[in-house]
Amino acid sequence: MAATNSNRNDTFPKLLMHNAQTRPNRPAMREKDLGIWQTWTWSEVLDEVEALAGGFKTLGVARDDKVAIIGNNRPQLYWAFAAPQAMGAVPVPVYQDSAGEEMQYVLDHGDVRFVVAEDQEQVDKVLSVKDRLPKLEAVIYEDPRGLQGYDYPFLYSLQQIQERGREYARSNKGFFQSEAAKGQGEDLSVIVYTSGTTGRPKGVMLSYDNLLKSAQHAVAFDHLTEKDETLAYLPMAWVGDHFLTYCQGFLAGFCLNCPESPDTVMSDLREIGPTYFFAPPRTWENLITSVMVRMEDASRVKQKMFHYYLALARRVGVRILEGKAVSSADRINYAIGNALVFGPLRNVMGFSRIRVAYTAGEAIGPDIFDFFRSIGINLKQLYGQTECSVYLCLQKDDDVRADTVGPPGEGVEIQLDENGEVLYRSPGVFMGYYKNDEETRKTKTSDGWVHSGDAGMFTQDGHLRIIDRAKDVGRLNDGTMFSPKFVENKLKFHPHIMEAVAFGHERDSVTAFINIDFEALSNWAERENISFTGYVDLAGRTEVYALIREEVEAVNRDLASDPELVPIQITRFLILHKELDPDDGEITRTRKVRRRIINERYQNLIEALYRGDDRVHVEAPVTYEDGSTGVLAADLRISDATTYQYMSKAG
Repeated sequence: MAATNSNRNDTFPKLLMHNAQTRPNRPAMREKDLGIWQTWTWSEVLDEVEALAGGFKTLGVARDDKVAIIGNNRPQLYWAFAAPQAMGAVPVPVYQDSAGEEMQYVLDHGDVRFVVAEDQEQVDKVLSVKDRLPKLEAVIYEDPRGLQGYDYPFLYSLQQIQERGREYARSNKGFFQSEAAKGQGEDLSVIVYTSGTTGRPKGVMLSYDNLLKSAQHAVAFDHLTEKDETLAYLPMAWVGDHFLTYCQGFLAGFCLNCPESPDTVMSDLREIGPTYFFAPPRTWENLITSVMVRMEDASRVKQKMFHYYLALARRVGVRILEGKAVSSADRINYAIGNALVFGPLRNVMGFSRIRVAYTAGEAIGPDIFDFFRSIGINLKQLYGQTECSVYLCLQKDDDVRADTVGPPGEGVEIQLDENGEVLYRSPGVFMGYYKNDEETRKTKTSDGWVHSGDAGMFTQDGHLRIIDRAKDVGRLNDGTMFSPKFVENKLKFHPHIMEAVAFGHERDSVTAFINIDFEALSNWAERENISFTGYVDLAGRTEVYALIREEVEAVNRDLASDPELVPIQITRFLILHKELDPDDGEITRTRKVRRRIINERYQNLIEALYRGDDRVHVEAPVTYEDGSTGVLAADLRISDATTYQYMSKAG
């Protein structure tokens, strides 16, 4: 049974003690280190957290202090959430791929006194900006590799701090329980910074009640228990990981599995075989790309079998998954396909034991969504925001739709204003933005309604459909409503397209920038005996433009099957010479397009698309892996794409 958010267990430290008492020997966290999975039970996690909390106490961590956590998913870093919380301090997770300047802003704005960093890379970034962090007193690192020669009085290893904490505990029996008991559900639990799509990130203050009351509903909705397993691989600074991994894991008592590194996520996923899994649309897109690339290398017989059963799955797979009526012949044929294709495919991806999977963060392409459901993966959409502790709408197992995010969840109220913007109230609604009362007043009304910034509509039976960000929805000159994200998701379903940015507001037609999937196209180019020297060269090849044009025109044919979507077909496109990069400010750390920056930086490319030019010169800033910057210049070709008259599905 999942733990409940009673008065006794209304904070994470209290839940940790509850889990250590009621399920002491159940696995709580795993980490793959040097190829071997290391496991900590709930009682062992409590011991580690208590030692870390004592160490924090010796450093002078006090109630309401802010403790930053920076790094990839590690059990030790999850302990670094619970330990300061037990002391009444507040964790502030920071994106591990943040550049030094981005990190400095969050650490300074968040009034951070202590930092827990994963390794030398993160320590170096903190050190590079420490002279502009007057409140920072100590930096603690988890991985000592490369740091042996660092001689700073404020730098400690996590092992040192835990040893000090164990010594402190011997002299102060029961300090952890005593301090944790002071925490209450209404207390500030965490400050999670937004991705900063339109400006500086904002610090969202979430209480224990915000998180745990929302998580209670979500845990009950999907029947999560201590027997579930999940892979903790998404950025710890993202509210999605915090809610779905840390929060629900502590509440339901299930095991969090941390991969060896970001590069081994897919292989570690296959080894763990989670029962509960969350991934943003980009991850699902990448999985499809890897499947399609592998199939291109398969024999003709296997390719034929794959496509035959995939067509069958598209026709009846979702109905079978949802327990709906299907003919006996189709059911038998699908069972054969499951044995020959779908089952092995799920196993290769790591989903042989999957019971429920979610996607959220931004809209997912319906083709991508239906693909996974059709092969037997119970993939559903979750709608929410940082400001509501993630949870707003959930899809029921027997009523999942690609074009909606489901009805409002238990305890959630949703209404649409006169402009179609989604407003909501729920137990998860945030306390406010840290040190930003003005933005809090703009976003949250006095009676608790929050402006989501999303444009939506309700279906007749109460499902919410999110159209796009309200500010991004526009109209073509002929009055047709235009959602760039809808078009972009259609494009990204194709295996050779990594990212896309569509334009059309107050224009006569729709055009697009394309980012190629370099890995997928490299494999394709090798099979086609096409030589290339790197990303810029490959992106500009005539053969690549021909291939991408086929995929753009496939999207156009799909759009032409709906009379309302015919006008938003893509008339022209170009392939960018570089990937859109968060380090260059073009997308956020959560892979959302910063449209204002794209429009400003590449205005000449947009105008060239609409002028009818066949080539255009571009110079774009680029940040290299070592942190240095430069300018990448290229002459880009522009391609026309065939558009189609309305054609019904039957036609």
